[in-house]
Parts: sequence; structure tokens; C-alpha cells
Amino acid sequence: MSAKSIVRAGDPVLRRIAAPVADLRAPEVAELIREMEASLAEAGGIGLAAPQIGVSERVILVSVPAARRTDDPEDGPLPLTALVNPALTPIDDERALGMEGCLSIPGLRGEVPRWTRVRLTAVTPEGESVDTVMTGMRARVLQHEVDHLDGILYLDRMTDFTRFGYVEELIEADMRDVPPPSPGRDAAAPDPTEEPAT
Repeated sequence: MSAKSIVRAGDPVLRRIAAPVADLRAPEVAELIREMEASLAEAGGIGLAAPQIGVSERVILVSVPAARRTDDPEDGPLPLTALVNPALTPIDDERALGMEGCLSIPGLRGEVPRWTRVRLTAVTPEGESVDTVMTGMRARVLQHEVDHLDGILYLDRMTDFTRFGYVEELIEADMRDVPPPSPGRDAAAPDPTEEPAT
């Protein structure tokens, strides 16, 4: 299956509310997921929503590499997972800030507040119901992708645009703000690229 081009911000499809998938068994759904998998693999992100390849349907792919998990003990890696008609409900009022990127807004990152715990309901492509709680990075990636299904970009969620910019400039700015290393210790600059594009 060949990869599709990623739709960039400004294309109207990214601002539409995507249509629910009515028939999971339709061959078009399986084909769409294969196209999304190929497109995500080529682009190198950790998540993708169908509108990002120009298809306004409620299908997402999400994954979390082990290196990207948070300190939340309930967080953890997530293999590449396809979800159909996903819906999210916050578990409580707790939110956390984190840097995010988007394959549809290449080269840029911004700090976005997200719920730390969400209830996910969805259906797998095989027709199995999903009803679970996601935390940490898994919750963040899910919120980013479900936002795409509702015509929302991460820019719309940002509250402080001083924490938005091109990756290279953000890295340079953070490196300038890092204090010198203590004797016998290495200094590590905060990495604004730590949240991969989705």
C-alpha cells in the first residue's frame, strides 16, 4: 500500500468534523487503515488521523514508544493501534503541559495543556469494543488525534505562544537558558522535540 501525502494546515479538511464510520467491515475501512499506516511510517510520527491524509472519517492511529512514556506509573508504551470512532472523556480536572508537534504543521512545536487521564471508548477494525483509561503520553497522543477528528489543531489548545516556534530555534533558546554543569556532572538541555509529531 502506497503512502499518501500528509495534508498541511490550511487545507479545509483539517477543520471539518469527521464522519463516523458506519460499516467497520467495509473494505474501504481496511484500505484506509493500510494507507494511514504506510503514510505514518513514511512521515515518521507516532500518531495520525484520517483527515491528515484527506479522508474525513473517524479513524486514528496511535502509538507510544517506550522512551516517550511519562513518569505516571499507569503510563507505558503503546504499540501502533488503529481505533475507529474514538471518543474521550476526561477522568478529572488535572492537566499537564507538554510540547507537541504535528505532521500537518511540520517543523514547529508548541506547549499544549492536556488532560492527564482520559476514558477512551472506540472500536477496533476487527469490531471489538474498547473501553479503557489512558494516562500520560498515551492520553496526550489520543487527545491530539481525536482533536483532528473534530477539526481542532494543537494550536487551538495553546495558552502561551511564547512556547511555540520552530524546532531548531526552540532547542537553541532552551540551550541558552540551561545553567552551566555542576563539577563532575553533565548538563542536559530540555528537549522541545521530545514529543514527536502526530
